[in-house]
Amino acid sequence: MNRAFERFEAVMEKAMALQAAMALFEWDNETLAPKEADEYTAKTIGSLSEQYREMMVSEEMRGAAAACCREGGLSGTEEAMLKEVKEEMERLSCIPAGEYREFAKLRAVATGVWAKAKEEQDFQKFAPMLETIVEYQKRFASYQAKEGQKLYDVMLDSYEKDFSMEALDAFFGELREALVPLQRKAQKACADVDDSFLSADYPLHAQEEAARFLAEYVGFDFNRGVMAVSAHPFTTNLHNHDVRITTHYRKRIDSSIFSVIHETGHALYELGIRDDLTQTVLGQGSSMGMHECQSRFFENIIGRSRAFWEPIYGRVTEIFGEPLKSVALDDFLAAVNRTAPGLIRTEADELSYSLHVLIRYEIEKMLIEDDVPVTDLPEIWNRKYEEYLGVRPGNDAEGALQDIHWSQGSFGYFPSYALGSAFGAQIYFHMKKEMDLDRLLREGRLDVIRAYLRERIHQYGKLKTSRELLREITGEDFSPKYYIQYLKDKYGR
Repeated sequence: MNRAFERFEAVMEKAMALQAAMALFEWDNETLAPKEADEYTAKTIGSLSEQYREMMVSEEMRGAAAACCREGGLSGTEEAMLKEVKEEMERLSCIPAGEYREFAKLRAVATGVWAKAKEEQDFQKFAPMLETIVEYQKRFASYQAKEGQKLYDVMLDSYEKDFSMEALDAFFGELREALVPLQRKAQKACADVDDSFLSADYPLHAQEEAARFLAEYVGFDFNRGVMAVSAHPFTTNLHNHDVRITTHYRKRIDSSIFSVIHETGHALYELGIRDDLTQTVLGQGSSMGMHECQSRFFENIIGRSRAFWEPIYGRVTEIFGEPLKSVALDDFLAAVNRTAPGLIRTEADELSYSLHVLIRYEIEKMLIEDDVPVTDLPEIWNRKYEEYLGVRPGNDAEGALQDIHWSQGSFGYFPSYALGSAFGAQIYFHMKKEMDLDRLLREGRLDVIRAYLRERIHQYGKLKTSRELLREITGEDFSPKYYIQYLKDKYGR
């Protein structure tokens, strides 16, 4: 390491500390903070956010980066860090400091407004806040856009590089053509599946015990992480020795079971990042698509398979007791893999899930590119659910208010869920050539699967793009055909 990079690293460390502090406040705001803390916590988050921006675009950071370039002799990892910082400087420097701070404060308050509107099932109480968020996001995107670049493409690039609207339109077009008829056909075949036992009156302590057992079994390290409860399950990390997940406990136990497995998949990614990358600009997942790849790989491809449940089903039924204890494994698997058109994305079955994402993608494009009024969203949302899934929300809480993402300003995030599912299927097809996955799962050898993913994906953090990782693992570029084939194989049976 040259001296210039040592100075650069010291400045970067200050910026990363501010980012960690913001993550900690945001975690607390969603989990343990009292309801009336929102407005006051927002001021702190706004101040930290402004300080982070100032540090990233400061003369100190620019001078340290320029010195690294002059001195040269950087390693590949150091060059990647420098490149990432330059991109972040470019992204932030075009946004006025005051606007950046005010938007950070707005986001901190907005999640509370969204939660209250959802509780009261009234979208119009959140609409003015969402209008302001959309205005900010469009303005920020306009500052950052290259010549001729569309605003929504700028937002998409924040979460998944190399996947513009043109690429996503083609991707979702393939999914729509293949999955809509498959879902309708499979739905009829699942009509007689009994899943009523999932909604029995299981005690809260049983759900909590099962959640901890499953998180540990999949690989969550409670010495380096914690689990809490939030309205919308999520994962955050301060570094690779402090990774935090949340879940929720609903009437249906499969909601908690698979939320925990999903968030543990996210956590494994963060826990597996190399020590030399954590607490740097590269100390996070390659992209949100690759992050969702890992969470949905464990939740669905692994977590809904028979081989996964064979060694642990008895233990889980003991935790929950009756009536689950009297349900055969095959009947449990039929219930948790049953496909039926539903209203809630986070509780959607594996087959219909990407149709929920498609609806959000189309609505975001309308909001950002077509200037559709925010107040029209509930009716647009309801129409699209009828078109794609044949169901219509009965209220705003199960309609346009069901997701937290827009209150956080996360426009462009939703496509990552579908891309992640497709990435996971492509990796799964390749992994089956290298190892007997079913045998490993039946033997409870998830450590082998985790080690493979850590070596091929997790350790690199943001050092490589999703497409680079896919090419290195599978020998080819991204292709949705594996995801479509996976779903046809599973639901065509």
